[in-house]
Amino acid sequence: SAFFSQTSQTRLKKGRKMAREYQSKLFWRAVVAEFVAMTVFVFVSISSAVGFKMSSGSNPQQDNVKVSLAFGLAIATMAQSVGHISGAHLNPAVTLGLLVSSQLSLFRAAMYITSQMLGSVVSASILHGVIPDRNHTLGQNQLDENVTVGQGMIIEIFITFQLVLCVLATTDKRRKDLSGSAPLAIGLSVALGHLCAIDYTGCGMNPARSFGPAVFIGFENHWVYWIGPVIGGIAASFFYDFILFPRNYSISERLKAFTGGNVEEYDLDGEEATTRVEMKPK
Repeated sequence: SAFFSQTSQTRLKKGRKMAREYQSKLFWRAVVAEFVAMTVFVFVSISSAVGFKMSSGSNPQQDNVKVSLAFGLAIATMAQSVGHISGAHLNPAVTLGLLVSSQLSLFRAAMYITSQMLGSVVSASILHGVIPDRNHTLGQNQLDENVTVGQGMIIEIFITFQLVLCVLATTDKRRKDLSGSAPLAIGLSVALGHLCAIDYTGCGMNPARSFGPAVFIGFENHWVYWIGPVIGGIAASFFYDFILFPRNYSISERLKAFTGGNVEEYDLDGEEATTRVEMKPK
């Protein structure tokens, strides 16, 4: 019938779009960029978190301000370095937030998250071998003894909410009022989350960053550092896209982006590329 013929043609078009994305060199460069940037980010940031044990004194204390700035500056640096290639998500919660915002395909989101997790594991393995103190925990996120899993999850939801909200707002191409540096703004958002949550949850905010150390140290309460950030990221996307600054996308357009990617994201047949979620104001 005509209905089934139209349905088959729609599925075929979606399959072609996904195949074109899969075959694009620009796509794989973006995936590699997420892996490399995540590896560098985790190495630099976690090094700052575990380095306090090398300080002199009988009872060295972690400097939360130093760690917060290290995480924030590392994100800002990597966003500036690879934002034009992949968008510099460097966080599954950010990737899922942008997926809900119809700014990338499900396939791209899955590959980005896989790259982010692999980068975190590789970086954690390198740190595991080079840190002199063998009693280190690789900066593993852990709940304070006075914080319950429910309280920890709520904290993770809120700190990730503010991060993803910042990402969506500072990379929104519809805005004409943006000035300054989007990578710096996002880095400051990361630093803010750490200043707020380090003493309570260790500040996950990034499931991939939490995953790497957990592979070597253990997965106690690890689900908190996935469920909390994922809820926070998706909630921020819904709040921004449907309440604060609604996008005029129809349901069919959102489904099209979800299944086949945004057709304007890359010129898949040409040499030039324009990343849709680029870490700089327009």
